[in-house]
Amino acid sequence: MNSARLEKLYVALAQAGLDAVVINPGPTLTYLTGLKFHLMERPVVLLVAQGKDPAIVLPELESPKVKLFPYQVNAFAYGENPSEWDAVFRKAVQSLGLNGKRIGVEPRQLRLLEFRYVHDGAPEADFPDASEATASLRLRKDQAEVDAMKRAVRVAQDALEATIPLIKIGMTEKEIASELTLQLLKHGSESEFPFSPIVSAGPNSANPHASPSDRKLQRGDLLVVDWGATVDGYISDLTRTFAVGEVEPEFKKMAEIVLKANEAGRAAGRPGVACANVDQAARAVIEQAGYGKYFTHRTGHGIGMEGHEEPYMRGDNMQMLYPGMAYTVEPGIYLPERGGVRIEDNVVVTKDGVEVLSDMPRQLRIVG
Repeated sequence: MNSARLEKLYVALAQAGLDAVVINPGPTLTYLTGLKFHLMERPVVLLVAQGKDPAIVLPELESPKVKLFPYQVNAFAYGENPSEWDAVFRKAVQSLGLNGKRIGVEPRQLRLLEFRYVHDGAPEADFPDASEATASLRLRKDQAEVDAMKRAVRVAQDALEATIPLIKIGMTEKEIASELTLQLLKHGSESEFPFSPIVSAGPNSANPHASPSDRKLQRGDLLVVDWGATVDGYISDLTRTFAVGEVEPEFKKMAEIVLKANEAGRAAGRPGVACANVDQAARAVIEQAGYGKYFTHRTGHGIGMEGHEEPYMRGDNMQMLYPGMAYTVEPGIYLPERGGVRIEDNVVVTKDGVEVLSDMPRQLRIVG
């Protein structure tokens, strides 16, 4: 499987006009090799050049992984003395004849640490952005990837359902997040979550990316839980909003509006439709209800091996949807210093629409 993925990379590089690409530990490296390397003080770099076997530079302690590669790779290992690393990197880069060539990089992933070593081995090379080429590899998921994401959704939903009965007035956001973290692990998530669970209540729920605090749940709060699981390297990313006891009428109205926006956003996706259409479909519901200025972020983002990846559901993104693309639909309304509502689901594009991977109840449920 991963040998075919390497061939896809060669094609992507050719289409992007790149002679090679440098990849360090992260989703792209795992996707191409099926192996996980730590992003640490000891640099690891995979160099893939047109027409040649890839080369990997890695610490000696990681050398056993070379035998696990699904295709031929030339390994250049270094010891613990950093003063010797530069020579090893130079040898690897020069073995591929990369000086003066166009070597693509992933700006959001490649650190200055790795870049300097590669640059010193090819000082006359250009280093253009290869994000589009590498993102294209993972943009359309195959059935095995979709199945892994389905399992990640199931684990996440089961974990929150196990947590809900434990939520009581007086608990802190941190306590709820801790219990949810435990339940995620108990129900089968890998320990490397896509992100730490977001648990925000009362005024804090009006902050889309709030961090769990020591604030205690109070009757009348809105409670937003944004969480996900990781299974076989693929993630889920969901959000549900709850009422802590009885909440004020406007909060109930907001929940109904966001639910309709979520439904509209899910219904808008299908092959040949622009990402912008998904955003516009969800946003129109909220705007028509008079809450447009309180919907402060895009409607969704791609998911897979990363919590945020292509494609992005923005109003200006004319990228077309095709079967295999997976993304979130997560409209929200956030009233500053009062409370917020968000409902987030995971979908994958099929040949004639989308399959919704998540099915946990979306209505405003009472807890506490």
